[in-house]
Amino acid sequence: MNKNDYIIRLETEKDYRAVEELTREAFWNYYNPGCTEHYLTHTMRSHKDFIKELGYVIEVDGKVIGNVMYTKGKLTDENGEEKEVISFGPVCVHPDYQRMGYGKALLHHTFDKAIEMGYDTIIIFGNPANYVARGFKSCHKYNVTLEGGVCPMAFMLKELIPDSFDKSKKWTYKGSDFDAVCDDKQAVEEFDKTFPPKEKGWKPTQEEFYIHCHSAITW
Repeated sequence: MNKNDYIIRLETEKDYRAVEELTREAFWNYYNPGCTEHYLTHTMRSHKDFIKELGYVIEVDGKVIGNVMYTKGKLTDENGEEKEVISFGPVCVHPDYQRMGYGKALLHHTFDKAIEMGYDTIIIFGNPANYVARGFKSCHKYNVTLEGGVCPMAFMLKELIPDSFDKSKKWTYKGSDFDAVCDDKQAVEEFDKTFPPKEKGWKPTQEEFYIHCHSAITW
């Protein structure tokens, strides 16, 4: 794969359905039987925390084969001072194009754009095996926890600008609530009915992600 093989560009309204379709294909049965990520993609574009300027797609031979979406979050230190950070997800590449470098190219393109916009920190939840090579480290190393002082293994941070993060403080992370829409199971199911039927099932990745999210690093 080289730079002449693909185009990375901002998502447009014309891409919406194609992005939702590829998101469904990429996440189906990955974290849970079926998936909700295509519904998240559908709803989050109108959420107050969505960063439209970082909503990118990657295109091969005129076909959208991957996308990434970002939202705003915040960190609060022990003195109540806040720091704005960003998070990405859903991020995906169609199964037919995975493990070819397209996801890496898409992420690094948006990392550069985020720096241009003035952001210096990204926080995500994900499988460390997928993101450590992209420069992410455990939030534990940055003194960052969720409310209650919990630091799951899947909780990671990337400094977009090296050595820019103040590790001397204790930080609490609060991400966007854009995924709260998935609590409405009926709405998710009704949206899914607008796509071709797919069989829900079990994959080992579901247990792997459960372990990452429910295993915590302690001080």
